[in-house]
Amino acid sequence: MTSSSTPDRPVPRPGVLAIDPYVPGKSGAPGVAKIYKLSSNETPLGPSPRAIAALQKAGGKLELYPDGSVTRLRAALGATFGLNANNIVCGNGSDDLLHLLAMAYVGPGDEGILTEHGFAVYKIAILAAGGTPVIAKEKNLTADVDAILACVTERTRIVYIANPNNPTGTYVPINEVKRLHAALPKNVLLVLDGAYSEYVRVNDYSDGTEMVTTNNNVVMTRTFSKIFGLASLRLGWCYAPAEVCDALNRIRGPFNVNGGALEAGIASLEDVAHLEKAVAHNDKWLAWLTHEIGALGLQVTPSVANFVLIHFPPESGLSASAADEFLTQRGLILRGVGSYGLPHALRLTVGTEEANRLVVDGLRDYLKAARNG
Repeated sequence: MTSSSTPDRPVPRPGVLAIDPYVPGKSGAPGVAKIYKLSSNETPLGPSPRAIAALQKAGGKLELYPDGSVTRLRAALGATFGLNANNIVCGNGSDDLLHLLAMAYVGPGDEGILTEHGFAVYKIAILAAGGTPVIAKEKNLTADVDAILACVTERTRIVYIANPNNPTGTYVPINEVKRLHAALPKNVLLVLDGAYSEYVRVNDYSDGTEMVTTNNNVVMTRTFSKIFGLASLRLGWCYAPAEVCDALNRIRGPFNVNGGALEAGIASLEDVAHLEKAVAHNDKWLAWLTHEIGALGLQVTPSVANFVLIHFPPESGLSASAADEFLTQRGLILRGVGSYGLPHALRLTVGTEEANRLVVDGLRDYLKAARNG
């Protein structure tokens, strides 16, 4: 017999429906013949030809379960980056691992810290685990160690740092990361998200590998979605202390890396020339876009990743949404970042030479139209 107070349908646990879902950047423009998708930080060079061939070959074995331990991929990662393969856990994109870390270490009554303009998935992961997100203010659109430490309480269980950060493109020097870690309680897990680390070319940056090796409360996450061009296959990995790996392996899906992703990932690591080509392309055009857009009179946040954040201050008579609409009509798709607390900015991914030049031309025309009323 059903009580009158019993719901007439399954009800999610408290807090689930209060989570704002992740909203990806738009990918199209109705009525526009040619689209330049510059909204998702995808590599303009695409994946390695070796990765494509490996994926096609894997297509002949779709009836077989993949290796649940991802042994060969972990070995390849270990060999490529000089890591112990036993301390690597792979996932269905690094987002999978970010969620698993929260699931393993955060629960009701616990807190997780992220920064003001940090990657949106951190907040979602903390809330999904039943925890409370705590937002640390940034300084100059960069994670601020002192602000993070001021948020730490006895309930803090995890701290997420995107380094470099998405969507700002800024980074925290390794000495500051170490200062943060040294001041955290030993029971707090520091997660260093290095999704864009392959692009960084500054001397005071580190992805945190050494910190993971020498501590038991630091994790580094990485992805194949960006510079390796495997976003569609969803493949990520983390380097973590043995105890953290044990916890993740107990709760992850038994086959959370599909066979095609596994093979394409291995092949991508083997194609060093393709990786170097992608780095060189980004080095050239990141600098070019930063200079050319700045020369138009627009502020660009200095970036070490494969994207730039462009500001449209309303007091100057400019509008990020109007600029976005103007560019979209030309097939140039950028990323609005209002959901990151940056309503007056657009994020632009470094694209092909053609796309990069068209964006600068489009911004020049938008500014002319805006200033002429």
